[in-house]
Amino acid sequence: MSEKVTYIDSKNFENEVSKSGKVVVDFYSTECPPCEALASKFESLADVYGDDIKFVKIHRQENRDLAVALGVSSSPTLLFYKDGELKGNRLSGGVKRSEIVENLELLISNEKATELKSNIETKKTECDVLIIGGGPAGLTTAIYTAQAKLSTIVVDKDLPGGQVKVTHLVSNYPGYSEPISGYMLMHHMSEQAKAAGADFRSAVDITGIDLQNKFIVVDGVETISAKKIVIATGSSPRPLNVKGELEYKGQGISYCATCDAKFYEGKHVVVIGGGNSAIEESLFITKFASKVTIVHQFDKLQANKLAQEKAFADPKIEFMFEYEPREFIKNGSSVNEVLVENLNTHELSTIHCDGVFIFAGMIPNISEIKQHFELDNWGYLKADANMKTNIKDVYAVGDVASKAFRQITTATSDGTIAAISISKEIEMETEQPVELAYS
Repeated sequence: MSEKVTYIDSKNFENEVSKSGKVVVDFYSTECPPCEALASKFESLADVYGDDIKFVKIHRQENRDLAVALGVSSSPTLLFYKDGELKGNRLSGGVKRSEIVENLELLISNEKATELKSNIETKKTECDVLIIGGGPAGLTTAIYTAQAKLSTIVVDKDLPGGQVKVTHLVSNYPGYSEPISGYMLMHHMSEQAKAAGADFRSAVDITGIDLQNKFIVVDGVETISAKKIVIATGSSPRPLNVKGELEYKGQGISYCATCDAKFYEGKHVVVIGGGNSAIEESLFITKFASKVTIVHQFDKLQANKLAQEKAFADPKIEFMFEYEPREFIKNGSSVNEVLVENLNTHELSTIHCDGVFIFAGMIPNISEIKQHFELDNWGYLKADANMKTNIKDVYAVGDVASKAFRQITTATSDGTIAAISISKEIEMETEQPVELAYS
């Protein structure tokens, strides 16, 4: 723990913060994974900036009245003060080191910022297995390799859990007779990996990567080298490239019903897509919205039969088959019109709505490294039966890998296969037995 971090409470907030010049305040909670991910960054930055900026932490639940008065409703939340006035952006959730630095430097001069940056110490870390990505595939790999006593580090640009952590309910994961929230399922997996001994670097930026020499640079300050690297970066929603989509993302256009459906209580929502995600998420949205219009380019849905039956039976859902969006229009603070084209007549019409959710498939998260790999026709990483890629000692697991089906269970299967393959390889290379924890 850094000696330059001070723990305070609401009683001394005014003296320690409001009347104390340059201050950054971390409202944290216990048993809070995002708080744990932030802690090491906060402390390391205190060692760099702590002589010029005061770093303080306040337990949010024990100082609830103060938190409410300051509009702090989640943990962690960082607030930046200069002479008692808030500066920059408040940061919450999976906070990155680069975001903190950007706000810290608003409190000091450019000259001082340059001076302090030059004093930042870099470090080197070695491990057996480096896993890039903390979704179900990456976490399963980490559980197995850590249990096999291989030093394992999981690096993720977000908090662990991947796409699953923002999935409302998972109803077909083995071992759960009742549906479980995606967040809790991933929480259990990440805690299991930590208990096995895996280390995490969460909500970080990968500022350098060399797959041939098997190392990455995290946040510009830590170089992590490994004997084996596992790519588990998953996939992201495919953009439609329709006018207004990028401009209004977060302003009435969303790709996550779990995150945003609650904001459309009693409103009319348009959903783009007709696959499993589109229909299942539409059913979830109906818990809040008064009406859901599904716009689909084909004359029939591609979702599974059960989801289709539920959607067709739901009085809140209506369908526009063989239509495509041509523009998202924002009047005021949010998108409230969608211009669509009838693919048979080519006539344009306008749907008046309160928001749009887009579920048009996924693309692999490999834009910065794909040139090094053999890819399939859809741009996913090719891997053999042991999850090995064409690059020596580099594996691909989960939704980033080429496969016929993408489910949580197929992702965990990939992670299991990769981990056992890695364990056996390291055993042969080092001529030392590796303890495999088979289930």
